[in-house]
Amino acid sequence: MNTRYMLGNEVIAHACLEAEMDFASGYPGTPSSEVIDYLRHQKDREFYVEWSVNEKVAFENALAAAWTGIRSLVTMKHVGLNVAADPLLTSAYTGVTGGFVILSADDPYAHSSQNEQDSRRYALFAKIPCLDPATVREAHSMMKAAFEISEEVGLPVLFRPTTRICHSKSDVDLGVPGTGHRTGEFVRNPQQYVVIPVHTRMLHKKLNDKQPGLAKMLVEVGFNTAEVRGKTAIITGGIAAAYAEELISEGVSFAKVGAYPIDPEWLKAFVDQHDTVLVIEELSPVIEEAVRMAATTTVVHGKMDGHLPLEGELSPAAVAQAMASAGFTPTKTYPVVTPEAGVPARPPLLCAGCGHRAVFYAMRKVFKDGIFPSDIGCYTLGIQLNVVDTTICMGASITVGSGIAQSGETRPVVCTIGDSTFLHTGIQGLLNAVYNGANMIVIILDNRITAMTGHQPNPNTGVTATGVASPPVSIEAICRSCGAPWVETVSSYDLTGLLQALQTAKERDGVKVIVARQPCVIDARRSGIRRKPYVVDPEACTGCGLCVKFGCPAIEFHDDKAVITSLCSGCSVCADICPVGAIHKGGAK
Repeated sequence: MNTRYMLGNEVIAHACLEAEMDFASGYPGTPSSEVIDYLRHQKDREFYVEWSVNEKVAFENALAAAWTGIRSLVTMKHVGLNVAADPLLTSAYTGVTGGFVILSADDPYAHSSQNEQDSRRYALFAKIPCLDPATVREAHSMMKAAFEISEEVGLPVLFRPTTRICHSKSDVDLGVPGTGHRTGEFVRNPQQYVVIPVHTRMLHKKLNDKQPGLAKMLVEVGFNTAEVRGKTAIITGGIAAAYAEELISEGVSFAKVGAYPIDPEWLKAFVDQHDTVLVIEELSPVIEEAVRMAATTTVVHGKMDGHLPLEGELSPAAVAQAMASAGFTPTKTYPVVTPEAGVPARPPLLCAGCGHRAVFYAMRKVFKDGIFPSDIGCYTLGIQLNVVDTTICMGASITVGSGIAQSGETRPVVCTIGDSTFLHTGIQGLLNAVYNGANMIVIILDNRITAMTGHQPNPNTGVTATGVASPPVSIEAICRSCGAPWVETVSSYDLTGLLQALQTAKERDGVKVIVARQPCVIDARRSGIRRKPYVVDPEACTGCGLCVKFGCPAIEFHDDKAVITSLCSGCSVCADICPVGAIHKGGAK
């Protein structure tokens, strides 16, 4: 046994190695990304691993691998499960032969997400098991067990860590990576894998028939536990269980739900022994709904009567407050925390030298009254530069832009989307916009990497997840194949070229595509590519502030003069903006 202090996602990945997993696929998304990142770089076990172009593709790859009898994993964040929802719901009907685990990492409080949806709802919807770890250590044991449970019941298993599990660290007793390997063999069975209506009706009944035994099995494996200590009780699950265990008083019964579906008989037997129950869980009242259905005379408190919020993540202080409001006495209390006065806000910013900033600057110069739909990625931070009007989900910038353009709106529509996002779900939107004759501009911000989630490669990068060289796709060729009549490529650092391309696009009708290309500045630095930094000539600087308004964090203002700090990456755009030529490369004018 090897005890190590590790990040939750790394622990989860190591558990997959111990479980002798042979196939892993996923699409990067915080807080899930480090699982595949760990698996693709580790040297302890050989298996197939890929970053897929989107979650639906990743899901179907891993599902097919499980059909051949090997153990497979697919990873994504909670909103990615929306993209994979189509195969998810049907995979419960087809079932699996090898263990198949779907890791969907939830993000309570939306630290880096556009919503706070609860993946447990998808498991209940699909009628598949869901494992909800309360600690990093439990995440390790649950992930190992998930493959075994999947094979025992012949169903996919949804594994639902949250941000605090994924990105916390803990001492964990690790096992040894497995040395056994299975060989995939697909056995033809049209009645199981061809979901035409006549097969679907039969498969649905089989799925329903599994539910009672499945619920009882999850109690037997020990993930759902209960201890009666008095006439009041706390029922909890996930990370909230760890908080509640720290605060629960003696004489208060405690039940922890770590696996779904919940056995109604087990739950009712516990609930009916108590006068009052408080249910503590993050996001949706999944446990609470089951408790209220099970209760006969027991008073039930939780989210549905206002003792806990329906949104955001919990904390020990929030749990203590909820316990007190419901008549339970927590063993600890927490002082009210108020922000320190006078501390300036530190919102997320585009990096110094990020090529997206110059594109946004040029957009504002050319389109004073434009409408700017955008997408999911670093460039969403363009909202601070007033060039992001909408953001919904991956790939939606082009489709939202097309919808606005076709609505009768006369102002120009200029949408922005990243290279990875375009390959994820943007292509269909472009095809639709061209096919239906939308009048709009599509700017593809090509930084050659999936940057915001940790610089994972994509089909545009030139290497696979494991570093094997792969022919980079041509975004321009894809756009022309979609029928776009005008496609122009320009460097994101070429401000003059950007302004010219945008002005030309403004004067044309139909769908116009501009590929603004410049490698991510952070990834370039990691690769050893460095540009000479720029400096400000204080005697020439007039203090007009245009360079500061550009928004680069490397430019500051001191004594009514601009100053460029050591953050400068040498992109040169500020020199192009300066109206008096006061900015030049360091060392010479």
